[in-house]
Amino acid sequence: MAQFENVKQKVVLKVINMIDDKMKQKAIEAAADVHGVDSIAAELENQELMVVGEMDAVAVVKKLKKVAGTVDIVSVGPAVAPEEPPPSPPPPADKKRRRRKRRNKILKMK
Repeated sequence: MAQFENVKQKVVLKVINMIDDKMKQKAIEAAADVHGVDSIAAELENQELMVVGEMDAVAVVKKLKKVAGTVDIVSVGPAVAPEEPPPSPPPPADKKRRRRKRRNKILKMK
């Protein structure tokens, strides 16, 4: 069996019985008991629970099934979005123009 690195992942779960605040709280507490969970967010409208951390997605589902009944995995992916490239530096000022100004300034001083 291959060894996997512990990488933060985002797991989105659909908890069918999560229709009120009481069940939402139970689901959040159950997911928080799993080792490696960093953050949890729940949406009652979509009946979705988003769990982020270095945990096993199957362990989270098992724990939630004991409390909430039917649980479906919607998506599993990396926790962070791909990084955007840094903005390009501003173009350098015209060096010849600066040199002329400096030379004219020196000539005026003499």
